[in-house]
Amino acid sequence: MKTQWTDTVDRDHPLNEYPRPQMLRAEWMNLNGRWEYAMCNSPVIPKGFDGEIIVPFSPETELSGVGRSLKSDEYLWYRKRFTFPESFRGKRVLLHFGAVDQTAKVFVNGRECAYHVGGYTPFSVDITDDLDGLNAELCVRVTDNTDCGSHSRGKQSSRRGGIWYTPQSGIWQTVWAETVSVPYVKSLRITPKFDTGTVEISADIVGNGVAFAHFQGKEYTLPAEIPVPDFEPWSPENPKLYDFSVTCGEDRVESYFAMRKFSVEKDSKGVKRLFLNGRPYFHNGLLDQGYWPDGLYTAPTDEALIRDISLAKEMGFNVLRKHIKIEPLRWYYHCDRLGMLVWQDMPNGGGRYNPVLITAPLVTGIHLKDSAHKLFARGDAAGRMQYMAELEEMINHLYNCPCIALWTPFNEGWGQFDAKRIHDFVRRTDPTRTVDHASGWHDQKTGEVRSEHVYFRAYKFKEDKLGRAALLTEFGGYNCKIEGHCFNNSNFGYKSFAGAEKLKEALYELYRGQIQSAKERGLAAAIYTQLSDVEDELNGLVTYDRKVVKIPPDEVRKIIDVGN
Repeated sequence: MKTQWTDTVDRDHPLNEYPRPQMLRAEWMNLNGRWEYAMCNSPVIPKGFDGEIIVPFSPETELSGVGRSLKSDEYLWYRKRFTFPESFRGKRVLLHFGAVDQTAKVFVNGRECAYHVGGYTPFSVDITDDLDGLNAELCVRVTDNTDCGSHSRGKQSSRRGGIWYTPQSGIWQTVWAETVSVPYVKSLRITPKFDTGTVEISADIVGNGVAFAHFQGKEYTLPAEIPVPDFEPWSPENPKLYDFSVTCGEDRVESYFAMRKFSVEKDSKGVKRLFLNGRPYFHNGLLDQGYWPDGLYTAPTDEALIRDISLAKEMGFNVLRKHIKIEPLRWYYHCDRLGMLVWQDMPNGGGRYNPVLITAPLVTGIHLKDSAHKLFARGDAAGRMQYMAELEEMINHLYNCPCIALWTPFNEGWGQFDAKRIHDFVRRTDPTRTVDHASGWHDQKTGEVRSEHVYFRAYKFKEDKLGRAALLTEFGGYNCKIEGHCFNNSNFGYKSFAGAEKLKEALYELYRGQIQSAKERGLAAAIYTQLSDVEDELNGLVTYDRKVVKIPPDEVRKIIDVGN
């Protein structure tokens, strides 16, 4: 199944944009494109390879050119031979992987140089000492047990169907290299201090050196709290970004930040609301799975990423809830610059879920204690530890993105455990953002917000007994099938409508009859399911191939406008 961008992909240089906009270096090399691949039972580099694969598209995807699934007992091998440009000579060479699902071992010229567990977060390695001059043979060995309880898997399932999607494996974000001279900047941490009109910037340095920030013609020794005089607050309506650079020795990186503040406070009537920049701000958003029929997790082009965000804005939404997936950094950059708030989910893990546990609360409203690890398919202590490691990696990886307003550690009980403790961990790791500790159900009566999912009944606002802000974090899910633009013959959704006009009328009744009145009484956020169709699910506002917008964006904007 193709999108409008499928045939425009440059197979030699796909997704060739700089992948890390908040730490941009001038000298770099994109390694996406044509690699060799093999699927076999050998844990050592095979003598022969099966054929060609287009990186960074997983072998299960159409854009990879492979169209084959990796089995749980197989190894997926990649190989690419290349020569770095002459400008790389005499410098340290850093090799970066945006994401590899799930476990990756990296070899350069036959020598193992990196090992990483977790299919959603990036990793890097200095390969200078493994190079043969400027020549390199890069091999990557991948294993991926989709249904394993030790690693995050999101909505991938070996038994796909309904709300569970086609599994994928291997490299699915950009592979790239860049040069540095020691000392150099390994990472930045950027914290806007809205109330004091300053931004706090620190740098993690490799080697002995001092880092300096350069902003508005002045230089600051890091770490520093830097004045931002007469700043423009960032918001979806005014996505103002401020550029700055950091130097350390001969190293220089370009970056940006925004001045904004997220909080949960009482409004003038004493009602708890989500606040943006010190004022109540209604989060009116869409669930966004981030799946593509031609690339699954990987968008075919950067333009495709931009189009999804722009379409949501055209429809009048100000939030995308990134559901059970972590996107490439360029997606968050586009949200930063275009003006789109992001609620970021942690991809779920754990063992096979009990259907009663994860569906019954939708009907019964019963919430269980998540200290019962086995009941929640989290009996494996090593799996719980791996979740914590990946959660911390995600938060630190995305911390600098201005757009992210809220973290969601767990959704609908999928692999949930000790959510109160984990809520507190997330708040310690990042005290600048709100945390929805248990989206949907199995509320552990903690945090600043109460989160509900409502699909099979009318939503009726109720004040939270603990005084938390009320969030409707999933609702709607109305499906409308557009013939000729479907993944298969399934038509999954929570309420079906024949034709766009019927769908439009139902959305009007939903927002005007339920959401607007609830918002006036105290509802702080509403996240409609969903932006696009995904495989069996036909409840998107745009088809899976992104070719048909079911209701014109300007009409959607009028329907969902409940004020702010």
